[in-house]
Amino acid sequence: MSAPAATNPATTGHHEPSKFHFYIQIAMILAVITGVEVVLIYLPLAKGLVIGTLVTLSAVKFMFVIFYFMHLRWDKVFCTILFFIGLILAGGTMWALLHLFGADASKPLSAAAIQSVFAASGLV
Repeated sequence: MSAPAATNPATTGHHEPSKFHFYIQIAMILAVITGVEVVLIYLPLAKGLVIGTLVTLSAVKFMFVIFYFMHLRWDKVFCTILFFIGLILAGGTMWALLHLFGADASKPLSAAAIQSVFAASGLV
């Protein structure tokens, strides 16, 4: 015995939206977030606000990509944990490098500073 005609999607005109349209919608959301990031750079806002917003938007884009395009939403929780460990490690590495190369000790010396170092050591 077959199913009644009312529950058959072909006869009711209702069908499940294809995954293609779903992925296009996600891609459009990612494009809008990228556009907001680009515009945000040129707005005259406080540096801390801009950087905080950019980091947040980047994390949101990262989550969209790993959950939907890499199909992590339907994988085991262990895989999700691995990706978030990678995100934390990348963020920590970026923070450390920014502080390391932003320190005064890592900036190149001027010619006058080099001459004063040589003069103080008696090499000149």
